Amino acid sequence: MADGNGPNDGRPNDGRKRIPPLSPFEESAQFTRAIRVGDRIIVSGNIGVEADGSISPDAGRQAARCFEQILDYITQLGGQSGDVVRVRMFVTDIADAVAVTAAFTAAVGHARPTGTLLAISALAGPAFKVEIEAEAIVGAGQ
Repeated sequence: MADGNGPNDGRPNDGRKRIPPLSPFEESAQFTRAIRVGDRIIVSGNIGVEADGSISPDAGRQAARCFEQILDYITQLGGQSGDVVRVRMFVTDIADAVAVTAAFTAAVGHARPTGTLLAISALAGPAFKVEIEAEAIVGAGQ
């Protein structure tokens, strides 16, 4: 994990802990996938790309994969699933709300975070049905 304090790592020297870039886009846009500032962890929107690069056609699976990634980033930054306090979920078809909500419940329902689910017109690629972002407060967990 990059902590932003390396002498030549190309990241800000601000003491914030970040998930290292995972794609060329993140590097060129200077985008941070997940960052910890004090006891807060903020995770940018994630799409449900599998480890092998594939994308399930099932919105519920895409959502579950988003949560797998989000919880991994939170853990890497010193938090746990119970520390999640807010989740925002974006779907391209409101008919997928039930499947996406089920993934939310399975991943973080025990923490009872706030949650927002919105239908939007499109995501960055036609195969993407879900994008999810989250916030956690380290130590708030149950």
